[in-house]
Amino acid sequence: MVSVSATPPGPSEGDAVTTPAPFGSWGSPVDSAAATAGVAAGQIAAPSYVGLVDGEAWWVEPRPKEEGRSALVRGRADRTTESLLPAPWDVRSRVIEYGGRPWAAAQDGADTLVVFVNHADQRLYTFRLHEGRSTAPIALTPVSPVGGGIRWAEPVLDLARGEVRCVMEEFTGDGPSDVRRVHAAVPLSGTAAANPSVVRELSATHHRFVTQAQLSPDGRRAVWLAWNHPHMPWDAAELCIAEVTDDGSLRRGRTLTGGPGDPVAQAEWSAVGTLLVACEGTGWWNLYEVDPDTGDKRSLHRAEEEFAGLQRLGLRWFRPLADGRLAILHGVGGQRLAVLDPAHGQYVDVPGPKDEWLPHIDAVGNRIVGVAAGRFTPYEVMEVNADSLAARAISRTPRMTVDTEYLPVPVPRMFKAQAGHAIYAQVHAPRNAAFSGPSGEVSPLVIWVHGGPGLRAPLALNPEIAYFTSRGITVAEVNYGGTPGFGRAYRERLREQWGVVDVEDCAVVAQELIAEGTAAAGRVAIRGVSAGGFTAALSVAAHDRHLYACATLYCPVLDLLALSAGGTHDFESHYLDSLIGPKQCADLYRLRSPIHQVGRIDVPLLLFQGLDDAVCPPSQAEAFTGALSRHGVPYKYRTFEGEGHGFRRQSTLMTCLEEELRFYADVFGFAAS
Repeated sequence: MVSVSATPPGPSEGDAVTTPAPFGSWGSPVDSAAATAGVAAGQIAAPSYVGLVDGEAWWVEPRPKEEGRSALVRGRADRTTESLLPAPWDVRSRVIEYGGRPWAAAQDGADTLVVFVNHADQRLYTFRLHEGRSTAPIALTPVSPVGGGIRWAEPVLDLARGEVRCVMEEFTGDGPSDVRRVHAAVPLSGTAAANPSVVRELSATHHRFVTQAQLSPDGRRAVWLAWNHPHMPWDAAELCIAEVTDDGSLRRGRTLTGGPGDPVAQAEWSAVGTLLVACEGTGWWNLYEVDPDTGDKRSLHRAEEEFAGLQRLGLRWFRPLADGRLAILHGVGGQRLAVLDPAHGQYVDVPGPKDEWLPHIDAVGNRIVGVAAGRFTPYEVMEVNADSLAARAISRTPRMTVDTEYLPVPVPRMFKAQAGHAIYAQVHAPRNAAFSGPSGEVSPLVIWVHGGPGLRAPLALNPEIAYFTSRGITVAEVNYGGTPGFGRAYRERLREQWGVVDVEDCAVVAQELIAEGTAAAGRVAIRGVSAGGFTAALSVAAHDRHLYACATLYCPVLDLLALSAGGTHDFESHYLDSLIGPKQCADLYRLRSPIHQVGRIDVPLLLFQGLDDAVCPPSQAEAFTGALSRHGVPYKYRTFEGEGHGFRRQSTLMTCLEEELRFYADVFGFAAS
């Protein structure tokens, strides 16, 4: 991961004599190893699931160099850090395939008791931290031979009952949708490892999906989010409430608020027992206090900006502080950390260059911890004093010795479509202290399409982008219609229009950059990961080579009909209902599927695929490349054993980045350095 000064670099032009050289061929100190050290699963690598444990900040840290494992790390009071488990332990849950919070810890006498999910077998394990040393992990749960097995997420320790409460995902058959999810309690004694019947199910639920139950301060009530097919949580998540019995079971559960039209993203109890939630009823994720008896809501701060986002499991955009204030994330596009006083409805931002905070915050007393990045700084674990607002980094970011003059300066842009709506993007121009392009020429442009489609290209330092810009290639990241962070109306532009709005918005950005002279016709590529690969593939089918000269696809969605017929995992098995339309619209699904548009593609493609991908299975890529061969479309196809949806191993990421550069060199006619 790159670590540089928080001070924005100034323009290098005129600072020193540069050597003219063809765009794309510039020599660069940002090699593939440096560019991928801070990348995981196709995104900028970032710590996650931060929590405070007995005064220390703990978090999950991606390790691309260690076969892509996720390490559980503690930040000691002396500002050193320690990985609590050696390789190959991999702290990562696969519940709903995207996972959730995979660890919990609490003081137990003189020791710290830790529970975690191990990725390889998805079992719960426990160990103790005794006098600074970790004991060997002991399995708490069994392995199931059925389907995807038994998986766990969102552990919460209940030392008084000798249990750990979790969301349990249990496969009941071999199909991806043969699955159930419930709240469950696992004995800390380890007896469930050999006798799964001692796992206690805490509630009977009619919901397909549930998040962890949050207990009120007096332990008498619990709240959680729940939703059913065909909805996604950000469309229809309900806030459920139940009574907690003496044995910890949840009884007389009911929906308190939320649902279609007013989904709930997060709920928390304050220290005095008030219920705080983030809802989207106004068209923006705003904060409310909810009456736990009636469900009536009182606004804490209403504004046309986002105070939450698209929930899956375990994401936190706000946390109550001990004195009644709230640590919050807020913003349009990127989100900043602030402290909100609900009594007056006012907040104060934490100062500094960190304007991209992830929904992984925690707070104890007046201490706030979270994960943040800036335009010129990588993601780091940050600690903030809620009173002084003083912030400091507590994670040790691996350093790369690269001068800031080789790093891009991202420029946020807003483009206007012909229909008048806005399209958000950020443009990274070529930047290299030693080279400049030939007079009168413009650099190749690569349109980057984010995944999701419910993700967003963050305004944060991305070493992969620096790999291309430092060689003389412009990168434009497009937050097309449907991207979260800009209000519901912007996100709803994609409803039943996936494969149309995203394709059109990317084309508008490319065409506008050509019109203003930033790019040139015939020298534009498009690349995307997952859903972004779907958009990139459809884009080259919809536009001839006069706009796009080639496309790079990472683990792309290619066949909507196959996905709608059970060819993907349960969480997203009905996602296409809102993105495309009802499953009965087979002609529409076929029209929007890249595999059925191969005959319209007349430019070369580069395709990367993980062979363990459960989200976009390799069978789709194989059928797609077969169709490319039959139609005579030039392509190169690379597969990677042991990689799933989004690559985690640095060796894989390096190979892909180097091949992508060579691909552009062949298409655009430059010599790759």
